[in-house]
Amino acid sequence: MTVAVLAVQGAFIEHEKMLQNLGVETIELRQKEDLKQPFDGLVLPGGESTVQGKLLKELGMFDSLKEKIEEGMPVLATCAGLILLAEQINNDDKRYFQTLPVTVKRNAYGRQLGSFHFEGAMQGSLQELGTYPMEFIRAPYIAEVTPEVEVLAQVDQKIVAVRYQNQLAMAFHPELSGDDRIHQSFIKMMDN
Repeated sequence: MTVAVLAVQGAFIEHEKMLQNLGVETIELRQKEDLKQPFDGLVLPGGESTVQGKLLKELGMFDSLKEKIEEGMPVLATCAGLILLAEQINNDDKRYFQTLPVTVKRNAYGRQLGSFHFEGAMQGSLQELGTYPMEFIRAPYIAEVTPEVEVLAQVDQKIVAVRYQNQLAMAFHPELSGDDRIHQSFIKMMDN
């Protein structure tokens, strides 16, 4: 099993280390040529969504990755990755993959909070994880979901994690938590 990690910008190394510690091989997607390698899942890491979206297009990777997501490849998206997947962004006119039927608010917690830690209960299909340590860094949140989107976590009545078909997306950074259970759940998605 191999997971491709978008490695053009942002917190990709932490995802790689967590997956490797779970016995999963990882490859880095830095240029179009990297897409020729076989992989079973995709990680869209945190970072700066505008920069990542621009580089995906400039480096010729955008269309191929969008197609893979639409065809059902399992995706784990965190923070900026969530923004890349979202159909709508309510405080930005840019759109990227638009494969996840949610509306996201970018930098939703503002600069004054910037970053915070929250211990919150996972719900839905990740309910068995119980309480999970959530690291938020200038994070978005999900303002709206369509009925077919499963809500997996909320903080102060704001949605911060969802699943839709093959897409597992969160506003926080599980790769920085020291807790690998979300990555384990992602690996199970690839096994199915």
